[in-house]
Amino acid sequence: MEGLFRKGVKIGIYGSSFDPITNVHLWTASTVAHRKKLDFIIFLPSSTKRRDKLMQTEDTHRIKMAGFAIEKNEKFILDDYEMNVLPGEHYTYYTMEYFKDILPNAEIFFIMGADLLVDIGAGQWTKAEELISNNKFIVMARDNIDLLGTIAKSPLLRNYDDGRFQMLDKGLAMEISSTYIREEFARGGEPRYLLPDSCYQYIKEHHLYKTQRS
Repeated sequence: MEGLFRKGVKIGIYGSSFDPITNVHLWTASTVAHRKKLDFIIFLPSSTKRRDKLMQTEDTHRIKMAGFAIEKNEKFILDDYEMNVLPGEHYTYYTMEYFKDILPNAEIFFIMGADLLVDIGAGQWTKAEELISNNKFIVMARDNIDLLGTIAKSPLLRNYDDGRFQMLDKGLAMEISSTYIREEFARGGEPRYLLPDSCYQYIKEHHLYKTQRS
C-alpha cells in the first residue's frame, strides 16, 4: 500500500497469536486507530516457531483467517514477517527494528495490553531495555492494572517515561479471548458471533479447535 511509505504516516503494529482472530481484536484495532489517529494498523500473527507461545493451529490457518477478517478495512494490513524469520529472532525488539527499517518515514507504535507492560517492566522480555528505549507504545488498559503505578514501580519503565507510553482505555470491557472461543469449539459450543463469519466458516470447514492442546 503506497500510503505506508509517505512521510509522517502513523502506523500501529498489532502482534498477537490471532488463534483465532476475534471481533474483539478487530474492534480494538479500530478503536486504537480512531483514538490515536493512526493511518494504518499492521496485524502481525505470531509464528509457531516462538518459544514463549503455544499455538493451537498452524501458521497458514491463522494467516488465512486474519486475512479474511481484515480484508474489507483499508486501514488494516496483514504482515507475515514473523512467519519467515529464524527461531530466536522473533523477539519484539527485532520486529520493531524491521518495520522501522522498511518504513523509515513512518511514526511507528507497538500496540499492547497493560499486562504485557507489566511483564516488560518486571524484566521478563528478552532485550527489554533495547525495545523500550528505541520505540513508542500504545498501551491498552486492563482491569485491575494500574498503568501509572506499573511505570512508577519499574526502574526500566520510569526511566523512559518521556511520553513514549500512550495510554488508552477503550471505555468498554470487551475481553472475550481466543482461548474462550477455542474452548467453545472444542466442547461443541457455539461461538459464531464472537468472530468474523468468514473465520467461523473457515474453522468449521477445516475442523479446527476440535481439541485443546495442554
